[in-house]
Amino acid sequence: MRKIISFMHLSLDGFVAGPNGEMNWIKADEEIFDHVGKRISEGDTALYGRVTYQLMESYWPTAANKQNASKHDMEHSAWYSKVHKLVLSKTMKDVALPNTTIISDNLSDRINEIRQQAGPDILLFGSPTATHSLMKLNLIDGYWLFVNPIILGQGIPLFTVRKEKIKLNLVSTHQFTCGVTELNYTVDRQ
Repeated sequence: MRKIISFMHLSLDGFVAGPNGEMNWIKADEEIFDHVGKRISEGDTALYGRVTYQLMESYWPTAANKQNASKHDMEHSAWYSKVHKLVLSKTMKDVALPNTTIISDNLSDRINEIRQQAGPDILLFGSPTATHSLMKLNLIDGYWLFVNPIILGQGIPLFTVRKEKIKLNLVSTHQFTCGVTELNYTVDRQ
């Protein structure tokens, strides 16, 4: 069974964005881009919420063509163009997009059908609303977190109030020169 891994930057106090969705506090540099690029290059499916998908779609398809495109822009743009995109959205129903599947209803059944297909992990990028929906349905198998050295005090939390605990197993950690710490967890299903 394919696993769904949530990839998310967050503040030390657990926020994925500021109160108005701002993410200008996220530290990302070539060291992080190279590290992330190695892992995502193994994937063939990306999962997004509608808002994150629209942000990605507005930049990545043509990022490599820009005059001053960075190595990261070229590599990620190439990956983005070939990866299959799953988008969770109730408002994008019946939209035909290349290499993209819109999931607007029967979320648990549709995601579990996709998880049964052969292939590598499905990476859920950003998308706090989509992450919260999948958490409620117990469909996230791991968390790939990049903890930024900042306390926001308020904003959009990654982990919302739940009735049940989610037990995690730490798989690996990585400290980046810029102060960001990667924490890679799997969900303990026992």
